[in-house]
Amino acid sequence: MESTAKKRVLSGMRPSGKLHLGHLHGVLENWKRLQNEYQCYFFVADWHALTTNYEHSYEIPENIEEMVLDWLAVGIDPGKATIFVQSDVMEHAELSLLLSMITPVSWLERNPTYKEQQQQLREKDLATYGFLGYPVLQAADIIMYKAHKVPVGVDQLPHVELTREITRRFNYLYRDVFPVPDPLLAEVPKLPGLDGRKMSKSYGNSIFLSDTPDEVRKKISTMVTDVERPRKSDPGDPENRCIAYNLHRLYLPEERLEEIVAECRAAALGCVACKKELAEAVISFLDPVWKRRDQLSADPGRIGHILQQGADRARDVARATMEQVRSAVWTRSARSE
Repeated sequence: MESTAKKRVLSGMRPSGKLHLGHLHGVLENWKRLQNEYQCYFFVADWHALTTNYEHSYEIPENIEEMVLDWLAVGIDPGKATIFVQSDVMEHAELSLLLSMITPVSWLERNPTYKEQQQQLREKDLATYGFLGYPVLQAADIIMYKAHKVPVGVDQLPHVELTREITRRFNYLYRDVFPVPDPLLAEVPKLPGLDGRKMSKSYGNSIFLSDTPDEVRKKISTMVTDVERPRKSDPGDPENRCIAYNLHRLYLPEERLEEIVAECRAAALGCVACKKELAEAVISFLDPVWKRRDQLSADPGRIGHILQQGADRARDVARATMEQVRSAVWTRSARSE
């Protein structure tokens, strides 16, 4: 049986702005584990960022270095994983074009994200081919490296299933070039922002990995707690009503959580003091990340060098894949007879 160390995993992230705690716990902590178990390719999805931000494309290059800086600071290791920028490997565009020729429009239109984002981003004009067809580019990203696994949350399963359908169609029409990738389900914690909604840059409710300790303290001091506990003398219910308690679960030991619950219910611990304790726990957790970030920032050429090396490695694999793809598409096979 082939060991997981030889299997490939591919995952990417759009350079759409600063990374926050949601990215850390929802994606990057999982990547850190995977890089020790699989042959990983982690890429900056700059072309994908264009699908919703094409009018401000100049922002994308500015975001790339900051995002990769965060990746490295939290422990994504270029010695264990291949880290590269999507647009540095032009073969992605060629494979995407070829896959677009065999992908029915109806498959793209039924993609749940297509309609959801059009409704959520009404201020943007998303009636473009690029936005409709981004799952084809996504499929090309994945199968270019013959990835066996794609780490996703449950809500992203339809994306992987569409890639699987496109892969099977290519293999059926031409030749069995690609393995059909499987989703690698990741447990993504529901991380609330400062206002209780999902942590998001667009909501202005995020704690960023690049924030300073004082910024973390200030932000957490404004975080919503138990709305049914207006006074310290009122008993609270942190497990069921306190938004901030969801962060407590990530950053405080179990024994302390039990104490907080008991003290809050007995009205012996106020929300102000409780949030101060949370802030210091978050700061302690992020301190190694900040130190590593400072070290990397002191070497301006380091990020570019890592991305260049990663692109070189990725390009070698992509070129070999495209030789097989071109041969399959342009050569008569038994299936075409």
